[in-house]
Amino acid sequence: MDGENLRIDDLAQRSGLTVDTIRYYQREGLLPPAERAGRAKLYGPDHLTRLERIRDLQARRFSLAAIKALLDSERTDLVDGIFGGDGSSFSLGELIERSGASEELVIRMHKAGLLRDPADFGRDSYDATDLDVLRAVAELSRHGLPDDVLTQLASIYVHGVEGMQSQVLALFGGQDGTEWEPGELETFQQRAAASAGELLPLVTRVVEYVHTRTLQRLTLGAIERSAPPGAKGSRD
Repeated sequence: MDGENLRIDDLAQRSGLTVDTIRYYQREGLLPPAERAGRAKLYGPDHLTRLERIRDLQARRFSLAAIKALLDSERTDLVDGIFGGDGSSFSLGELIERSGASEELVIRMHKAGLLRDPADFGRDSYDATDLDVLRAVAELSRHGLPDDVLTQLASIYVHGVEGMQSQVLALFGGQDGTEWEPGELETFQQRAAASAGELLPLVTRVVEYVHTRTLQRLTLGAIERSAPPGAKGSRD
């Protein structure tokens, strides 16, 4: 069989999919049309590679709409970086049961914007990341934090981080008012896009450092302000 010229039956056999599934992907715009050779429709290595990518993204619980967007943008390299996941899949009920958090508290976390619908991330189910954050919330609750405080805490972080990240995206998109030399922005964006997977953990380290140091500084300031006048260790 010529690997450069596959009929749809051959493509189905090589990809491990059914002919109906391949045609469905074509109707949904996930797979380019075949090349015509007389009356025959032939597929090539690019079609096989595309099907392999679709299967991999589906195994990671991405929705078909998200898969199409990633494939069309040719940015499937972002999956292991920004959109990385272990392929785990949970319903909301399973998430509540496994997290140890009460249903009411989980609902409140959803309303606060901490637990978002999977579709917001291009997923068709919750995953281990969602489970981990709810387990942390459950632990905070067991340590005595009231639900009202936890809800407000979640809301503060969600809105604060979203505002910060929006500013970062505006910076990277050249929409924050920064002046760029001709062609400089485009070069920067191309380099950033090409190394997005490597940039994410580095940026995360910077954010975690700022968060930790800021929390330490503000906490110390609050302790000092509440200390009796002339207490040992207070700063002038």
